[in-house]
Amino acid sequence: MLGARQGIIVYLHTLKQVKMLRRFGNIHYVSKKMKYVVLYTNMDDVAATVEKLNSYSFVKKVEESYKPFLKTNFENSKPDKAKEYDYKMGI
Repeated sequence: MLGARQGIIVYLHTLKQVKMLRRFGNIHYVSKKMKYVVLYTNMDDVAATVEKLNSYSFVKKVEESYKPFLKTNFENSKPDKAKEYDYKMGI
């Protein structure tokens, strides 16, 4: 079973080495236009993975995703009355 995961954004000079990045985690997205890769890895291994990725010559920049640390329970979010009525109607 997968534990807690965190995204890492890796900016590259060229996309030739994208296959090599599979050993660091699951590749979620590859942007050919902007030349970056989004990969997910275990939160325990993030620091070591970022350090290892920064040591490669084909890597421009590495950023960590802050999504696991953001609060997703929003306060004072009131539902729209019109939408609430439509949902009850079955529309």
